[in-house]
Amino acid sequence: MDGNVINLKDKLTKFSEHWSPRVIAEMNDYQFKLAKFKDEFVWHDHQDTDEVFLVIHGSMSIEFTDKTVELNEGEMFVVPKGVKHKPVAEQECHVLLVEPRGVVNTGESGGDLTAQNDVWV
Repeated sequence: MDGNVINLKDKLTKFSEHWSPRVIAEMNDYQFKLAKFKDEFVWHDHQDTDEVFLVIHGSMSIEFTDKTVELNEGEMFVVPKGVKHKPVAEQECHVLLVEPRGVVNTGESGGDLTAQNDVWV
């Protein structure tokens, strides 16, 4: 155990790209990632895993085929595996994601917003 405290605000100052999650910690096979969201992401799903969104700053929504979930600062939502969804943030929003190591942010959808995995900050 290295005993280092992870300061989320400090980590968020170290990158500016939207939709490009950065790993800040690992627990077993799970990664904790910080991301900055702005505008619309792509419709996608993750067939093998749930995905956790915890809003640190700002607000966002997660669109589903049959509803939209609004998330504000301090709120969290778990998207079940295999459920198609699209995150949206009108203004920049800071989010903590929790998901297994190796999960591709765009799922099988691919495209220009597919981020490189295992980028630490």
